[in-house]
Amino acid sequence: MTAAFVGAFAVTKSKRRRLLWCAWWTGAPTREPFRAPDGWSGGARSEDDARTQAERAAGKPLREIESAWAGAWVRQMAGLPPWIVREEREPRAPRTAGRAATPDDPFAILGLRIGAPMADVKRAFRALALVHHPDKGGATAHFVRLKRAYEAIVANAEKRAAATAAPPRGARAKRAAAKAARARE
Repeated sequence: MTAAFVGAFAVTKSKRRRLLWCAWWTGAPTREPFRAPDGWSGGARSEDDARTQAERAAGKPLREIESAWAGAWVRQMAGLPPWIVREEREPRAPRTAGRAATPDDPFAILGLRIGAPMADVKRAFRALALVHHPDKGGATAHFVRLKRAYEAIVANAEKRAAATAAPPRGARAKRAAAKAARARE
């Protein structure tokens, strides 16, 4: 014997950071086919406010259900399928781990694995520079190749560091950035 449906409501955040509620009081929400709510509205400022509005529309007390139901209604109104179906994908390996080093790869030139820490890069370059420097009897072309590989790795690390750094904020930071730009000119 099944119990009578009491009524339910779900709440989700809207794009404007308000709360949107959906309520079902004439029947339970169904996933397939998706059953549209009996009533819905947006603009509630708190979950209690959303509950009050939903219960006022239903004319009876409602129990809260997962917010995914309200999100499904938002997607349905936008013309999208109500439920997001995620395909199973094989996990990807990190970019540097599975990549084979080519002879022109800066890490391979220095005899390191791809993605080695900067301390290892610096240590390897210094050791190879002592052996292959023209003043120590090494070939100029080989030393230049080592130096270019080292500079490429350092430049790439600096770009990554600059990309992840937070931009300066405030008037003082803007003045300092402008001053640094003038100094570079």
